[in-house]
Amino acid sequence: MCGIAGFFQTKYDISDSQIYALLYEKLTYMKHSIRHRGPDDDDVYMDGFVGFAHTRLSIRDIAGGHQPMTCIYNNRKATIIYNGEIYNTDELKLRLAPYNPELKTTSDTEIILYCYLIFGTSIFKELNGIFAFAIYENNKIIIVRDHIGVKPLFYYEDHNQFVFSSEQKGIFAYGIKPEIDRNSWCEIIGLGPAHTPGSGVFQGIHEVLPGHFMTVTTDSRKNISVNDHCYWKLKSHRHTEDYASTVCHCNYLITDSIRRQMVSDIPICTFLSGGLDSSLVSAIVQKELGEKALNTYSFDFVGNAQNFKASAFQSTQDRPFVDIMTNYIGSNHTYLECNNQNQIDCLFKAVISRDMPCMADVESSMLYFCSLVAKECKVTLTGECADEIFGGYPWFHREDMLYRDTFPWSYDMKARTLLFKKEFIHELNINEYVENAYKASVNECPVFEEDNLLEQNRRKISWLNIRWFMMTLLNRMDRCSMYSGLEARVPYADYRILEYVFNVPWEYKCYHGQTKSLLVECGKEYLPPEILYRKKSPYPKTYDPTYEQILGKMVLEELNSNDVLANIIDRESLEKFIESPKDYGKPWYGQLMAGPQMLAYILQIGFWLKNYNL
Repeated sequence: MCGIAGFFQTKYDISDSQIYALLYEKLTYMKHSIRHRGPDDDDVYMDGFVGFAHTRLSIRDIAGGHQPMTCIYNNRKATIIYNGEIYNTDELKLRLAPYNPELKTTSDTEIILYCYLIFGTSIFKELNGIFAFAIYENNKIIIVRDHIGVKPLFYYEDHNQFVFSSEQKGIFAYGIKPEIDRNSWCEIIGLGPAHTPGSGVFQGIHEVLPGHFMTVTTDSRKNISVNDHCYWKLKSHRHTEDYASTVCHCNYLITDSIRRQMVSDIPICTFLSGGLDSSLVSAIVQKELGEKALNTYSFDFVGNAQNFKASAFQSTQDRPFVDIMTNYIGSNHTYLECNNQNQIDCLFKAVISRDMPCMADVESSMLYFCSLVAKECKVTLTGECADEIFGGYPWFHREDMLYRDTFPWSYDMKARTLLFKKEFIHELNINEYVENAYKASVNECPVFEEDNLLEQNRRKISWLNIRWFMMTLLNRMDRCSMYSGLEARVPYADYRILEYVFNVPWEYKCYHGQTKSLLVECGKEYLPPEILYRKKSPYPKTYDPTYEQILGKMVLEELNSNDVLANIIDRESLEKFIESPKDYGKPWYGQLMAGPQMLAYILQIGFWLKNYNL
């Protein structure tokens, strides 16, 4: 993985030496701002109206994969900066072979660039991987994001400049001032930590949509012209295979995706929680490695053995199931723990990594764990996205959630606005904003006319999960891992799996009442029964009451020193909230973000306002 950033500007004449030096300096600032994403190598490139910056995490072709990379084919010259991994490189090489490109490296970067030069933009949909890249050719740039949106890519545009980066901070480093407006607050309070597809939350900052590419050129007056193109999207159609064939098809797609994503010129590891999703990934990787023991890592919190409180969302701890799995597959396992100070220290690092308030301690602890793993390994495979794709969450199964006419993981707006001043919330008109975001997304859902009402609702929930909830977790995984230069791969987020499973009827996804039955069937070859039939348990969080007390004290101190936060938070409501017992069984977002996470989220908002001078 890497970091990319750049600009296309017509405001200045780059042939002027002083202007060149100014823009080169801006490009250098952009590069430094995302250096954490690629600490192994970096470089910049300038030509015409265009500047590219790249920071590299060296995973494949360590010696030859330097970027920006330039290739020439049939007198056409193009330059690329690229973040990601392509998993079907071998097949693409075969596609290229008849055209005799002069390959000088073994990197997937060079393969992408030659594929573009020979096949054009039509090749983007055939790339199997996680990627965001920019290509410059003949005074035009093309920026591309992968099918599902695993890798981030943000941009800012006006009439004479287009600025882009893997993270918003790269755009700010160019000189664009971070600003927020009403929509920003509606995103943070009404929808956060999820965000509207395409929104960069900051005023004027946007996100390239998954499965899209954008072309940036100039018109006759040297004004910037930007065109958006969709190269891939989910479609609904009739599923024609029986259950046994569907299981076989899923088995192939899952195992093929995991095997492909093991490609690396350095050792890989896996995250192992003891749940079905990560255990299946770990077991298949270990089988492929043969006698060589796989390095696996699990995460928990100091004191959870004593403080854990079971709930409808989280009924068991992970440790006993991790023990079962590590013994079963024979991996070389490391148990990592996070204490209160670790996750509080990382609360604000998580804001910096995401450039906005995020999943509070659910994110700060992940960032901390990734920093520990990164000291020993640079590539990991994870179990993210299985629940969204295969139907593991409660809102797929509970009728009270299935028929709610809003986001099922975040339906109680009162819990979200409780601590804010009433006049501030009234001015934002958050309810209308959220309702419009929900309806707009539902209207984009690919419908299948033969679905009955129940199947329509499940397809809708599936679509919302993919577009919203899954993206929140993918963003968390990308920023938390890349903050420390760790490449996290997500085998379940292979677009082939998503395309196929999206159209599998619910009776197969929950066969005879078995949650995620397709994954369970696939796992029978690799996993013991205790893991196969374990009830879903989400990412762990701390249950230490001391943590809540520390947060409460910190929030009150922040309110005393942060005038902007004090203007929007209702002190009386906050003090009452801090003194009341926290209900872990009624989260305000997903399954994990309950009372303590609301306090941590407020702390993140306060830090965000000060750190970005908002």
